This record gives sequence, C-alpha cells and structure tokens, in this order.
Amino acid sequence: MLIAGESFIRTGVLLPICVWIKPILMLRKILVVEDDPDQLEAIRGNLINAGFAIGTASNGVDALTKTRTVLPDLIVLDLMLPRLNGLDICRTLRENPATASIPVIMLTGMDSYFTRVAGFEAGINVFLTKPYLPEELISKVEELLKHLSPTSRKSGQPKSKSGNNRSNQRSSSKP
Repeated sequence: MLIAGESFIRTGVLLPICVWIKPILMLRKILVVEDDPDQLEAIRGNLINAGFAIGTASNGVDALTKTRTVLPDLIVLDLMLPRLNGLDICRTLRENPATASIPVIMLTGMDSYFTRVAGFEAGINVFLTKPYLPEELISKVEELLKHLSPTSRKSGQPKSKSGNNRSNQRSSSKP
C-alpha cells in the first residue's frame, strides 16, 4: 500500500504519486449502455483510446443504478435495451435533479424520423445511428463535454455558450 507523499517507480524514473495518479483521476467518466457485447466492446475501446474512463451497462436497470452511483460525465445510450429502453432511461434521468444535466448521446440502429423526435423529446442531446464513425462519436462526446463546467453538475445546470439551455429554448416562444 502506498502512503501519501511516497513515490512510485514508473518507466525507470522515480515520480511522486500525485504526478502519475492525477491524470487518471481527471479522466472524464462515460457510461456506455449497450446490450450487444460486440458493439459494447467496440464503443468502449474507441472511447478508451480517446482517453476517457469507461463504465458499462448491458440493460436499462443497471444503467440507472450505475448512473446514480457513479454520476458519469456523459452517457452513450442504445435505444433497444432489455428491462428498460433508452427513451425511458433518458426520461428518468431528466426527472432526477442529480442526473438531469448529464449529456446523453443516443447511439442506435433505429433511424426513423419518429425515433429521432421521440429521442429528443425524452431529453437526449445527440442522436447517432449505427453503423457510426468512431471519429464522429468521439467528436460529439468531446463537444458535449466541452460545454460542461466542473461546477455545473453540482448545480444541476449545464454550462452553455449562449446562456440558454434546452428548457429555456422550449419556453422561449413568448414574445
């Protein structure tokens, strides 16, 4: 067991623990929710290679449990899942103040106008279809995370460039 202030030998160089552990702790946490093991591993691998810390869930109930305990910075969510579908997961997240501001990317094989509308009405931020380009997924993840400030999660409000969030845009129909 290492004690605060101790050093650890890494690549032949003696480094203080804070030098090598801090970058690990600073990784943005992403929860990937996918029931297909091959798809899950592909998404997970792409995001790990891009430098993110990844948690996984293979059904809707586990996704909600892990979201409440880990509070990820972002969720990549499939639509068709066992036990609870992606739309219901997203609605549940948006109803809870502790999880309402977590960005959600829906990554699904279902690509219809109605699916997209239902997804945005449930509260997703980005809709991507399978097959997807890993670069596009990573770009969308980075774009959404860029708009989150470290304190925005505590207050329950996402940081926005224009100062408007989705709820403000919906209610802005007044003259």
